[in-house]
Amino acid sequence: MGIVCPDESKRIEIEEFRRMLLSYAAVHRTKAAAAAAAADDDEFRNPQQLPTAVQQNRELEEKKVCVTSGVSFLGIAIVNQLLLRGYSVRVIVEKQEDLEKLREMEITGEMRQSKSSTVEAVMANLNDVQSLSEAFNGCRGVFHTAAFVDPAGLSGYSKSMAEVEVMVSKNMTQACAVTPSVKYCMLTSSLLACVWKDLNSSTTIDNDSWSDESICINKKLWYALGKLKAERVAWNVAKESGFKLATICPGLVTGPDFLSRNPTSTIAYLKGAQEMFRNGLLATVDVNRLAISHVLVFEEMKNTASGRYISFERVIRSEEDFEKLARETGTEIRTSTNSIIGASNTHRIGIKLSNAKLCRLMSATFRCNS
Repeated sequence: MGIVCPDESKRIEIEEFRRMLLSYAAVHRTKAAAAAAAADDDEFRNPQQLPTAVQQNRELEEKKVCVTSGVSFLGIAIVNQLLLRGYSVRVIVEKQEDLEKLREMEITGEMRQSKSSTVEAVMANLNDVQSLSEAFNGCRGVFHTAAFVDPAGLSGYSKSMAEVEVMVSKNMTQACAVTPSVKYCMLTSSLLACVWKDLNSSTTIDNDSWSDESICINKKLWYALGKLKAERVAWNVAKESGFKLATICPGLVTGPDFLSRNPTSTIAYLKGAQEMFRNGLLATVDVNRLAISHVLVFEEMKNTASGRYISFERVIRSEEDFEKLARETGTEIRTSTNSIIGASNTHRIGIKLSNAKLCRLMSATFRCNS
């Protein structure tokens, strides 16, 4: 496994194309010679039988994907899961700092590898459809993890950041639409794009649920608003263009050192935590399990997988679990613990959070609770 820069990437792609042409030429020469020597041989009369070299080339094409925000907390986990499954992964970076981070992860072994996997870094501008399309070119699928950082490092996620996320989501899906090699796109949304709506005792939050934009604005839930609008614009572009899109809506993403490695998203997600806790809708998911679910949904998109998938492992229901989450995050919810605990007996009975659709898909690997 090696990380290559854009110029090196182009050279490798040219070399791969040259080898592919030679492989095709060799296949045709072999087939012609065999046909001349044994015209009655049934082996060459089967139109369904593809030459081995052609099959291998097609398999390589299907195993080449691109990951945006590949150095983020979730992005790294997705890249690792893809590498373990033999994918060739192209990671989009926007600055030299991200490129250095990828190189460091390769040296330290944080980025996993297998004999058949490769990873390359490509510079691209997320605000430019053409730049993204060039980065996607040659890839069968795109994983858009939509990770953004607050430049001020204080607010967690601002209203302006929500608009940036929407624009990038639109650019990304438009780039997928105009890139001939791209057939599938996996977009990481959020459970927050589902839960902020009018609720009653019979409400079930599942893959068909959408948050209310006006509620998000009134409560100043900018992270939820950004995820909601970014996912909707992606679906609009996908429907107009015809490429296949699937989205995963995860709860709060946790895992080893998740606060230090995912501070902006963690702080932003937990705005409104008290109300989510009271409604039984404050849920978490481990980053590695979430990464696995992304890859499994992507692989099943060639068959029946489509639409939206809610992902969570644990719903925070008890005072003890909430206190533990407060300690792990170290955010402002720590100072609100007493008020939340005081309201813990007022949980809305009957509101249900369902991840059944994703669990059915993952049932061969994990046992899920919906």
